[in-house]
Amino acid sequence: MNGEVDRRGLLKLAGGSLAALGLTAAGCGGGSGSGDGTVTIRYAWWGSDDRAKRINRTIELFEKKYPKIKVKTDFQPYLDFWKKFNTQASGGNPPDVFQNAIGFLRKYDQRGVLLDLNAQAEAGNLRMDGFRAGLEKFGEVDGKLLGVPVGSNSMALVIDKPVYEKAGVTPKTGWTWDDFHEAMEKIRKQGRAGDSGLYGVMYLYDPYLRQQGKAFFTKDGLGFDEADLKEWWTKGYAGVKSGIYADPKKVAQIKPKSAVAAEIAASEFTWDNFTVRYTAEGKSEYGLAPIPTTDGKKTGQYLGSLMLSGSKRTQHPKEVAQFIDFMVHDPEVAKIMGYDRGVPTTTAQYEAYKPAEEKDKVIASVNKEIAAYEEQLVEAGVLETITPHPAGADVCEAAFLRIAEELALGERSVDEAVKQFFTECKTALGS
Repeated sequence: MNGEVDRRGLLKLAGGSLAALGLTAAGCGGGSGSGDGTVTIRYAWWGSDDRAKRINRTIELFEKKYPKIKVKTDFQPYLDFWKKFNTQASGGNPPDVFQNAIGFLRKYDQRGVLLDLNAQAEAGNLRMDGFRAGLEKFGEVDGKLLGVPVGSNSMALVIDKPVYEKAGVTPKTGWTWDDFHEAMEKIRKQGRAGDSGLYGVMYLYDPYLRQQGKAFFTKDGLGFDEADLKEWWTKGYAGVKSGIYADPKKVAQIKPKSAVAAEIAASEFTWDNFTVRYTAEGKSEYGLAPIPTTDGKKTGQYLGSLMLSGSKRTQHPKEVAQFIDFMVHDPEVAKIMGYDRGVPTTTAQYEAYKPAEEKDKVIASVNKEIAAYEEQLVEAGVLETITPHPAGADVCEAAFLRIAEELALGERSVDEAVKQFFTECKTALGS
């Protein structure tokens, strides 16, 4: 949606040891069957050790309910996951079911990798009712059901509360980008950069464009032009030079720790469900603030989501559908996963998990704030529909983050950065 925060730093943070958890790496070939009718499906995802532990507990529950379905697991850090998945997909050997994101739906659908789950929904193996805020539509592309969301999130501004309070800054719904800039100046006078550097966060630039009737992506390509990006990056670079945004060299030095937790910056834009990261890394108290607006009304936000997709080559589409159904509807799964992958997308799971019941009171407090933030977005009616990204969007996102960082470090001028991004992105999108 993720780079959000500092994506590469977050991806390092999300890495984990497969062997340490005793997980079974996915083998070659599709899902298998046995003489007694038992079938095996392969399930792959990206994330941290903690996510892996939680997911494996949910798999134990699934296998108890469906004793004839066994699940082989494989998890990797984000970048490693997609490298491995791309190799498997190219070789005709993707996992039967896997974690997915909107930036990859069209890409792998065009390659004939993704299973259209509509037939399984019609057969009753996958329930597509009971979802919150229209999220059941999130994985639909051109009439095909290519993914089922497991957790929702939206962009937010994570703030160091004591620093904001000391600077006399109180972000409120409807505050403008001018208000935000003024807040950054006030915080800088307190001896800390206001923000870690928003210029490379694609999933923030997208709402900013939407506030002006545009978007980062259309279904066919980019939804903005070079003049739009020049304005964004000119402001971003000026913020770095003035000190209201953190020194990118310092931000790089403390990776994978976040600039906010390292007390280099007082805030940064990221997905709301990442808030727990700051609590785990830092010593301060952190909270969620609304996205600034252009006109005081339109935020350009939408609910994003991780999702589960199936392989078109799976030998067991029914079992894949039953697995996905269990993971998005079973209340006990929600109690185990919490908000690790975002706020549960189905009403049954949303109501089953109570943040206050977390043993860790700090995490309980953070999760309660995440839920309240999303509830406020839904009630305010500001949420829009995200357009499924075109094939090659993942390459554009990586280029956006990398080139923005080069710009901030002074390795490229604004004009050079803009030209380089559009050159790389047009190649990736085939336009």
